[in-house]
Amino acid sequence: MQKYPGLNEVLENESEARQYFNTLPDYVREQIQSRSGGVNSFESLKDYAENLLRGDN
Repeated sequence: MQKYPGLNEVLENESEARQYFNTLPDYVREQIQSRSGGVNSFESLKDYAENLLRGDN
């Protein structure tokens, strides 16, 4: 699994992650962007988004 410094690098380098991110509701994308340093892979992006969609912060 490729690790990146943060969300922007994940989205720049992983087209699948970018497509997934673009399908998320606005509030989920905003929350993820506010903690973008904690997202360093597509897997961590999915985990974080799924937690937010379930209502777990």
